[in-house]
Amino acid sequence: MSGRLHPLTEPRRAGHEGGRPGEWSRIQALHAVSERHRRSHGCEAYTYSDGASLVVLSAAMHALRVLEFGTALGYTACCLAHGSARGHVDTVEFDAAHVALARENIKNLGFQNRITVHEGEFVAVAQTFSADYDLAFFDGFAPTLPQFQCMERLLRPGGMLITTNLQLGGDAALWRQLLSDERRWMTSDMAEGGRTAVSIKTG
Repeated sequence: MSGRLHPLTEPRRAGHEGGRPGEWSRIQALHAVSERHRRSHGCEAYTYSDGASLVVLSAAMHALRVLEFGTALGYTACCLAHGSARGHVDTVEFDAAHVALARENIKNLGFQNRITVHEGEFVAVAQTFSADYDLAFFDGFAPTLPQFQCMERLLRPGGMLITTNLQLGGDAALWRQLLSDERRWMTSDMAEGGRTAVSIKTG
């Protein structure tokens, strides 16, 4: 299930959050395309199941700068851009074939000026980025401590970190422990049926 978005999150008046009329339905079509790609290619480009929450959270943050680790075919980057009509998304993907497909999908949806797909390993690429992102989304496989430290450094105080795949191994248990530090984070497992942590950086 990719999430249901109430029509009120697609306002028709220029300058409001939520994107262009009909944009959400086209993004949802990309979710289906991504799932077909994964099944036919047998790859690990699993499509995030709660895109509607990403839209709402991006809109709530009025996010002007968004960082994503794990582009896949571009679905979640488009959700994040759709939520904040004035925002820009930097998304990082290591798989060259997925990078090419994501760039094509993003262009077809008209987001090419608002989403930049960076090819390479998450931390190595993100080390070239400047800090003070409003929102960061981790959707890579098996999260690691260096990835957490990188996203924490790049996120502004008061910014939001959305973390999925915390059940897939790697340093997932440590990542959850760090997010439970009330001196630095406020965290709730409030998205994707409790499988995704949503955190505000407080320290």
